Amino acid sequence: MLLIVGRIGKPHGIRGEVTVQVRTDEPETRFAPGMVLNAVPGANAATATGPAPVGPGVPFRIPDTLTVESARRHQGRLLVAFDGVLDRDVAEALRGTLLGVDSADVDPPEDPEEFHDHELVGLAVVTPDGERLGEVARIDHAPASDLLVLRRPEGHTALIPFVRAIVPEVDLAGGRVVVDPPAGLLDL
Repeated sequence: MLLIVGRIGKPHGIRGEVTVQVRTDEPETRFAPGMVLNAVPGANAATATGPAPVGPGVPFRIPDTLTVESARRHQGRLLVAFDGVLDRDVAEALRGTLLGVDSADVDPPEDPEEFHDHELVGLAVVTPDGERLGEVARIDHAPASDLLVLRRPEGHTALIPFVRAIVPEVDLAGGRVVVDPPAGLLDL
């Protein structure tokens, strides 16, 4: 499963650096020099994929992977240079490209109470009594706390704060998340 760790934004300068909108808790690891990231063309990126021939009159094609040459912080943004991206025009062609890593290459968290989003998506959500409430559709990362987006059997969704008081148990092996919602939470 491909885990998205960033999205390429606008070029920075004339030497091929790009801004990256970070979508990972570990940007220092994911964007370290030498890291190879999968490239998924986005809505604004060039639509062609494959090898990246660049030369006079030859259009840039987004490669399947991009290798980080360098990364640095600048005014609160992450600036990344990729191997082979040498000028602003090529950097512009990458705009909107999603950057990902294979979930098999991601180490499990050291903290037993920490989970990667992909581990939770698809798990059954049940009450402490075993009543099925639905399944985890995705995780939203809000400023106050992460939110489990619950897909209800009726088709609508509900947001559940991912805090111990409401989510006392996550059983990955059993494929379920136990939720003890306060009255009215699932009706919002």
